[in-house]
Amino acid sequence: MTGRPAALFPLFAEVETLPGIGAKTAKNLENLGITRPRDVLFTLPQALVDRRPVASLREVVPPLICTLKVEVISHHASRNRSGPTRVLVRDGDGVDFALVFFHARGDYLQKILPVGECRLVSGKLELFDNTVQMVHPDHILPLDEADQLPRFEPVYPLTAGITQKVMAKASEGALARLPELAEWIDPALKVREKWPDWAVALRAAHRPETQADTVPMAPARLRLAYDELFAHQMTLALARREARHPKGRVTKGSGALARKVLASLPFKPTGAQFRASQEIAADMAEPRRMNRLLQGDVGAGKTLVAFLALMNAVEAGGQGVLMAPTEILARQHYEGLADLAAAAGVHMAVLTGRDKGAERAKKLADLVEGRIQILLGTHAVFQKDVFFQDLRLVIIDEQHRFGVNQRQELGAKGDMADVLVMTATPIPRSLALAQYGDMDVSLLDEKPPGRQPVQTALVSTTRISEVVEHLKKAVAEGRQAYWVCPLVEESERVDLASAQERFIALRAALGEGVVGLVHGQLPPSEKDAAMADFVAGRTRVLVATTVIEVGVNVPNASIMVIERAETFGLAQLHQLRGRVGRGAAKSTCLMLYQAPLSEGGERRLAILRDSEDGFRIAEEDLAIRGAGDVIGTAQSGLPRFRIADLEHQAGLMALAQQDARLLLEKDPGLESPRGQAARALLWLTEQDRAIRLIEVG
Repeated sequence: MTGRPAALFPLFAEVETLPGIGAKTAKNLENLGITRPRDVLFTLPQALVDRRPVASLREVVPPLICTLKVEVISHHASRNRSGPTRVLVRDGDGVDFALVFFHARGDYLQKILPVGECRLVSGKLELFDNTVQMVHPDHILPLDEADQLPRFEPVYPLTAGITQKVMAKASEGALARLPELAEWIDPALKVREKWPDWAVALRAAHRPETQADTVPMAPARLRLAYDELFAHQMTLALARREARHPKGRVTKGSGALARKVLASLPFKPTGAQFRASQEIAADMAEPRRMNRLLQGDVGAGKTLVAFLALMNAVEAGGQGVLMAPTEILARQHYEGLADLAAAAGVHMAVLTGRDKGAERAKKLADLVEGRIQILLGTHAVFQKDVFFQDLRLVIIDEQHRFGVNQRQELGAKGDMADVLVMTATPIPRSLALAQYGDMDVSLLDEKPPGRQPVQTALVSTTRISEVVEHLKKAVAEGRQAYWVCPLVEESERVDLASAQERFIALRAALGEGVVGLVHGQLPPSEKDAAMADFVAGRTRVLVATTVIEVGVNVPNASIMVIERAETFGLAQLHQLRGRVGRGAAKSTCLMLYQAPLSEGGERRLAILRDSEDGFRIAEEDLAIRGAGDVIGTAQSGLPRFRIADLEHQAGLMALAQQDARLLLEKDPGLESPRGQAARALLWLTEQDRAIRLIEVG
């Protein structure tokens, strides 16, 4: 089956084929992402208007949408032409109020609201100058047509030029085209969850009868959300199968180098580090490509696990690459791992965009000849002229800067090299499954011994002078501190100005030569020099924009000041706090906020003050901000779901992943009746990439 099933054709026709939609309306609908009847079906109402009639105004408190039977008493046109016309009406209890119309032709109102007759009116009641009125009622009907008024009216998302009437008519038209489709959900799961059939669920979602029918946990909505997540997880499972499909190579070490590394450590690794190392070694020993995510909280010791994996590649006679997002980080990894490499007797080098001429040529020659066993670097390690003798393992640090496609490109550099991705951003499980569902996950959920808890305090910006005094004392005692400047709007220029101002003020307070400055606009060499001064302790306070968020390691730094903390995301604040608490000294993190805080701002900062568990913080972040914001949807590779709501329906994602993997294990070509039904779902949700993967698979 190589094309879209014929049963789905009516849903993929032009949107103009639906009732009430012409070329102009179709153009406006594009702003809602609607170009075909299928898109109308997947744009669900967000709420419900209760149009059930009430007997009297006395039963309601405006402002409120309300439906009443009224008698028309009199018409009063405005004296000036642009003013409103008011129609006085009386409810069943004898209470009078006005219907207000702007730009109305007198004869038209006389016709639809004749004096002395009764009508059913429905619209928003409001108070204006202490009198009750209804401006432009949504519905005015003779009593014998009262049954035409829907008791409950769905409220759709709108855009300029699109009204509720247009959406309601279009959705009824789309529902009339629903084809008969075979069931793709596992029958036992469907019974257990009490989910309706697909077509029944769509009709119920578009024709809600109570407010409860419009919430994410309503059975019809859960079913439709599950369909979307299931299709997405099928695509990821197929991508994962394809990634493993190309035969990998068996990379199996003797463990001798790893033992040397572990013997040279001044501490014992955590159980989580051992477990992750074993999972990675087992993957590398398989004859298929490894595609694994190593996820750990700030300071959970990912670098050691990564290094042990690199030892595995070297023991098997191959090479390994560790790729960091910035030059500072690549060099820092190099400095941090130099002792371990020396203990194991392994030759390690660093390659960044700064290597030029003869120096670069020598490194490239050493790589091809296999004299460099481990290479650290930035994306420069994947330039066209970089060749390896036998690349076995690629490790990518701080993965959120790469999507699925880049992961596949990187793996292509080595002959079937294994891929390990490290991230220090704890991601809630539902998002991890959406973003990295094509990968296996190793979790580091323990902190190594010796990591100090960081005391976190919230301080109003009005007390900034006290904070500077506190810093003065700490610097005199030989301690070091970071001072992170606020993110002002989206403009680096303004960020820069605020960082420079803070730098000048602190230098005046603490003395020349004590304070360093690093920000995104500095040339790399100056940035590195400023960092090097801080690492070596030549400067005591480092004023920075968020360039220090990821990975910098200065054990002597024990104070973190974050200015205007309320402007940062939770995950970012947690990352920044993780820069301290790495040495023997007691560490503090001061979050300076500008009062008054919004309720949400207060809640966010309180979560950070009370918890150091990155995963708990990430779950809270998701609950407060929603999925798109938590990982910055635009650059995260996170799909935008039309129906599924990862905040409220998080449990569905794990279920969908399990089900998708199971179905593909049993029926790899999707040939069974349920497999064929699942293909129809993939077409319906436009997971065309998945269909191509089945065709080639």
